[in-house]
Amino acid sequence: MVKKILFSTFLMLGLFGIQLSAQEVGDAAKEEITEEELMKYAVMEESTAAFLQEKQDNLVEMIKTDEALGGAARYNEIKGAWGDAEKLAAINITEEETAAFQKIQDFVDSLGKEVVKYKTEIIMDAELLGAATYNKVKKAMDADPSVKEKIDTLIADLKEKRKSGDGDVTE
Repeated sequence: MVKKILFSTFLMLGLFGIQLSAQEVGDAAKEEITEEELMKYAVMEESTAAFLQEKQDNLVEMIKTDEALGGAARYNEIKGAWGDAEKLAAINITEEETAAFQKIQDFVDSLGKEVVKYKTEIIMDAELLGAATYNKVKKAMDADPSVKEKIDTLIADLKEKRKSGDGDVTE
C-alpha cells in the first residue's frame, strides 16, 4: 500500500514537472522580440534574397553571352540531353559546348554553397544579426504567425527600398 502511494506521488510529481517544463518552453517562445531584432532578421533575409538574385542574374548573363553555346536556346537543348550520351550525340554537342556547359554547371553547383555561406556569415556576425537573435526570432516566428507577418512586411518594405535605388537596406 505504501509502495502504491509513493509510486503515485512520484508519478504526479513527474507529470507536474513535465507540465512546468512545457510551460517554460511556452514562456520562452513568448520572449519579447524588439523591433530592432525583427529588422535585423528581415535585413538578413532580404539581403540573402538579393544576393541570390544577383547570382541568378550572373548565371543568366553567362548563358546569354557564352559564345561557345550561342545563347539560351542551345543551353536548354544541352541541358535536356546532359547526362545521356545518346542524346548528346543526337544534338551534335561539340567539345567547346561541353566545356562551356560544364563551366556553367559548376557555377550553378556553387550557388547553393555561396548563398548558405553568405547567410551564415550574417547570422554569425553579432553586429549584423547574431546567432542568439536569429534563434530567438526564428522561435518566435514558429510560435506566433503574427511575428512572421511582421517579418514578411519588413522584408517587402526592404525590397521596395532596394528597388527604389537605395541599395543599402540596413539604414
